[in-house]
Amino acid sequence: MCEMSDVSGFVLVERDKKIIREIDRWRVIQGRHIRELCGFSGQRACDRRLRKLIEVGYIKREKILYGVAGIYKNTARANKIMEKRVDANRGVRADQMMHDIAVVDTAIFLEKTQGVAFEDMTTEIELHRLDGFGVRKHRPDLVYTINDKTTCVEVELTLKAKNRFENIIKENFSIYDNQIWVVPDLKTKIATILETNKIKYSNIHILELEEVQESCKSSEMELYS
Repeated sequence: MCEMSDVSGFVLVERDKKIIREIDRWRVIQGRHIRELCGFSGQRACDRRLRKLIEVGYIKREKILYGVAGIYKNTARANKIMEKRVDANRGVRADQMMHDIAVVDTAIFLEKTQGVAFEDMTTEIELHRLDGFGVRKHRPDLVYTINDKTTCVEVELTLKAKNRFENIIKENFSIYDNQIWVVPDLKTKIATILETNKIKYSNIHILELEEVQESCKSSEMELYS
């Protein structure tokens, strides 16, 4: 394991670098997400390490919404130990926060139910970086490839304009082998539009948010059982 220490004697291990990388590639990330993404055996061990990284100035924790657990962000100091520059000033929109939390929940769900490795997932942030500076177009929340089949994942909690929504569905059909849509529930208009479009675009798969989040809750219960 590659380790490095600073003048205070704090030793930065490879898992700390992984924490910083995971914070960097998700728009919003909570402690329970970091526990799963970085392979901690329990939440207490994860929280202890996060507190230490805060103390030595690599990360910070911010409270954005009342009643919602705080999120973690990198500081400028994280740049010094990364092989690429991390975004220490990326803003978080309160109105999009629940969507962004659901995206990471979906990643954990896919890892647990389909065996998709976290390192094999490319996030929306990473997709935009691959597009290059100045290029701005729609990108899915997640993309991954298994057995030469590429799947995109879209978390859709609020309905877009119908034309834009259907254009995204059509574009995903032309680019990806499968498109998974996570919706609030199957009775919403979002789900109805997706079901209608299944007639033309056979690669659509629909998941309810509750199913995704129940899987995450189950893993938390197992930790303390």
